[in-house]
Amino acid sequence: MIQSMTGYGKSVVTFNEKKIHIEIKSLNSKALDLSTRIAPLYREKEMEVRQAVAAVLLRGKIDFTIWVEKDAAADASHINGALVSDYYRQITEIAATTGLPVPQDWFGTLLRLPDVMAKTEVEELSADEWAAVRHGVDAALAALVEFRTQEGTALCKKFTEKIDNIAALLASIEPYEKSRVEKIRARIVEGLKQIPDVEYDNNRLEQELIYYIEKLDINEEKQRLANHLKYFRETMDDAPGQGKKLGFIAQEMGREINTTGSKSNNAEMQNIVVKMKDELEQIKEQVLNVL
Repeated sequence: MIQSMTGYGKSVVTFNEKKIHIEIKSLNSKALDLSTRIAPLYREKEMEVRQAVAAVLLRGKIDFTIWVEKDAAADASHINGALVSDYYRQITEIAATTGLPVPQDWFGTLLRLPDVMAKTEVEELSADEWAAVRHGVDAALAALVEFRTQEGTALCKKFTEKIDNIAALLASIEPYEKSRVEKIRARIVEGLKQIPDVEYDNNRLEQELIYYIEKLDINEEKQRLANHLKYFRETMDDAPGQGKKLGFIAQEMGREINTTGSKSNNAEMQNIVVKMKDELEQIKEQVLNVL
């Protein structure tokens, strides 16, 4: 069954005091176009993430994001108490020695001094944390694939409707095709009668009519178009990743419809061809969204 290239997937992983959010958005594209925004702690795993995304999503314009929501208390900068005490001692000693006044706002002054609010710990990515995040990446990818599958089901329904319409229009050509031969013959004979003092060989005229009518025969185009319609249906039932093939089949369908129109030489048949083109154009627009 076909899948759409449009999709969205999200997962949230809780590890210790952090909430790790993984979001993936997908739009249509001729190839895989992946852009990532990854929290600094996990950037060392970017290549692994890219490989995982490419293996599952195959094609599309992908926007991948990992961001971290931390508990406010856990993420707050800690005051270096020992350093504050040392700064306080130094300031009071200098004030006593020099006679300068001590600060009126001790906290405001001390907290602005270097390294008082600095965080001393360096966060490192543990194997357990990455395992949790990696599970979240897989879950977000699965959610996006599910979204794509649902969109693909809707597209499949739309394509089936349009293919059925084209098949019905193709069948409706037949009555006009049969009467067209007699109309062409009558028009040519009537035209010859309008020319004064002309003599013609009926046998030769018959041969020329047969040749002319054979040039306008559309049986091959009808057969090829019917085959393309059948192949389009079969391809929709194949594994995902058939979007380009469906696009090629739609192009071939267009060629047969155009040739049928150029050979029709009949107003009713040309009207039917215009309707088939309209149905096919809607297929071509939506095929661009198929994976």
